[in-house]
Amino acid sequence: MITLMIILFVIGYAAIAFEHPIKINKSASALLTGVLCWTVYIMMGEDKHIISEQLTEHLGELSGILFFLMGAMTIVELIDAHDGFDVITSRIKTTDKRKLLWIICLITFFLSAVLDNLTTAIVMVSLLRKLIDKKEDRLLFIGMVVIAANAGGAWSPIGDVTTTMLWIGGQVTAQNIMLKLFIPSIVCLIVPLLILSIKLKGKVSRPEITETAIVNPTSQFERNVVFFLGIGALVFVPVFKTITHLPPFMGVLFGLGILWVVTEIIHSQKDDEDKDTLSVVHALRKIDVPSILFFLGILIAISSLQATGILASLAHYMNDTIGDLNIIVPAIGLLSAIVDNVPLVAASIGMYDLAAYPTDSYLWEFLAYCAGTGGSILIIGSAAGVAAMGMEKIDFIWYLKKIAWLAVLGYAAGAICYIGLEYFFHL
Repeated sequence: MITLMIILFVIGYAAIAFEHPIKINKSASALLTGVLCWTVYIMMGEDKHIISEQLTEHLGELSGILFFLMGAMTIVELIDAHDGFDVITSRIKTTDKRKLLWIICLITFFLSAVLDNLTTAIVMVSLLRKLIDKKEDRLLFIGMVVIAANAGGAWSPIGDVTTTMLWIGGQVTAQNIMLKLFIPSIVCLIVPLLILSIKLKGKVSRPEITETAIVNPTSQFERNVVFFLGIGALVFVPVFKTITHLPPFMGVLFGLGILWVVTEIIHSQKDDEDKDTLSVVHALRKIDVPSILFFLGILIAISSLQATGILASLAHYMNDTIGDLNIIVPAIGLLSAIVDNVPLVAASIGMYDLAAYPTDSYLWEFLAYCAGTGGSILIIGSAAGVAAMGMEKIDFIWYLKKIAWLAVLGYAAGAICYIGLEYFFHL
């Protein structure tokens, strides 16, 4: 059974990677992979009732991610419909590729620490559509946004789900993780930024202002209200979570509900035709449902590997055969580029005791960095990458050729930086 599930997962993964040559949409491949893995598990398992309960439990967790994604995408689409991103794009005057790359990546890095890497990726991809017309240039920038979002999320207790898991579980404290991981995380971004800056030349072309944009029936006041309320709703999510202890998707849905009421009120006097294009209902029609289904398929497939204990067994095997944390933890980070970092970190938490590795110990800090940034190496290795892939139809192989090597260099540089700071300066 285990062998068959692994074979199915590998085949499905290959189908996603070679989406363009085989001409089958990656969402279809992901859904089939997820369903088939669970089908094999329940058909060949002994207790079908327990397996069914496992699926229900995993689906409960996954649905939170999907509703979060839908809510965040809808908020971003609503801001876009109101030309709210003009608040930022009007202030970014440069068209020089190098300058623009640094501006976008640094904004992404710090925004990701405040929001999270998934939401930040959605916001920044939407922003880049307003700044860069040529798709080839835009994709390169989006690839760097994925690296920046994951690097920015790693050093913040609310920036990446794995860091949040370690924070909530008591493995790390908020102040210490920010202090210890900020320098390695910024190094993880700066190294690929410097390399790409040497290669980049020329200027980007801005998208032409369409006739629709010219006659957009929104005032400056309405654009500002929707932009700041929308971004505020996303920033409020971690605060909502801390106060209520409810999952993040509840905070996003709360923010969307507030935004829905406000837009209904401010557009109540407009014509039905104008009002329709500025409504939440219209934004919901525009969100990319195939990318959400792709997300669902990937997460279901990985959850089947978690449910059968394959990932936990892999983690234990690495611990028993390697033993050295300076090899094991970076290997977990590399593995998180292939499978989801959440179950890998969950397995690590179960494998290493707080009695042996107390709060804020070397293991937990290094794990937070590696699990948070390792996913950048492949486009489907992180939530930020999957969201960007769905929104801009990024080809897996293109990312592998153009971005992966930069992500590897940044990941390695940050890891070496963390080890060096710890061993030589005891920071």
